Amino acid sequence: MQPNTARSMPDVAKEAQPIAAGALDWVGMDEIQMPVRLVGADDSVVQSTARVAAYVNLKDPDARGIHMSRLYLHVDKALSAEPLTPCSLRRLLRDFLDSHAQLSDCAMLRVSFEQLLRRPALASDNSGWRSYPLTITATLAAGQFTLEVDVDVVYSSTCPASAALARQLIQQRFVQDFARSDALDYDKVVAWLGSEQGICATPHSQRSIAHVRVKLAPSLALPITELIDAVEDAVQTPVQTAVKREDEQAFALLNGANLMFCEDAARRIQRALDADERVVDFRIRAEHLESLHAHDAVAVATKGIAGGYASGIG
Repeated sequence: MQPNTARSMPDVAKEAQPIAAGALDWVGMDEIQMPVRLVGADDSVVQSTARVAAYVNLKDPDARGIHMSRLYLHVDKALSAEPLTPCSLRRLLRDFLDSHAQLSDCAMLRVSFEQLLRRPALASDNSGWRSYPLTITATLAAGQFTLEVDVDVVYSSTCPASAALARQLIQQRFVQDFARSDALDYDKVVAWLGSEQGICATPHSQRSIAHVRVKLAPSLALPITELIDAVEDAVQTPVQTAVKREDEQAFALLNGANLMFCEDAARRIQRALDADERVVDFRIRAEHLESLHAHDAVAVATKGIAGGYASGIG
């Protein structure tokens, strides 16, 4: 008995009719495990392990299904051949559609991975690695190519209201410890300021997350590092890696100089992205994971071009 060949094997998706006819928005695969490469700001190429989603629409209502193996093979070939760029992503989506002629006219690719960046310490000569969850989504529909980037940036936020309340308590303790009628002893005051008795209250601060999604203008490059830098420069207090005592002290100074509610953080990032010509549209969700409350404080800001990211709070 001769073994089956590809030509003689049954193709149910091609031969059988669907139980119920109808066009479908997206059909494809998710959680494909692939290595991806990205060109950094210094032109170095960094490789990461990614989870990839590959989809096309099914515009033919009578077609049983798409050719998923073709999508996989195109993804494997493209991501193995060159780093991710707007041009390489557009070519890959074009290959999706060319391999699904008469079936599809829209294609989408989503690549999720951790972007590693080496960050210098604030004051010492040390440095360390920071990992940024990142998702790149490329879509080709009706000949229109769109490119979006989602990134999470973690930072520290110190509550302005809590800081004001702490300062009031320190003032009250000063009044208690130093009589108005007595001449102040400079050295005694300096020592008091450096004591736990003197600084009797501290404001609450917490780890916070900026979830940022941007739609990029047409370009030859993916400005990933530049986008992360813009968000961190806006909030001024990104979490640190290697920390010596001098770095921790510098971080305390930064937090004291950048007191912020979640509304302040969202507006800072909003202003930075508004000024970036590479960003066509954006959505910002600033989450402060409260250390005072059991709930989170959240602020959302969007550019919302033509209704783009303007709806919803999630």
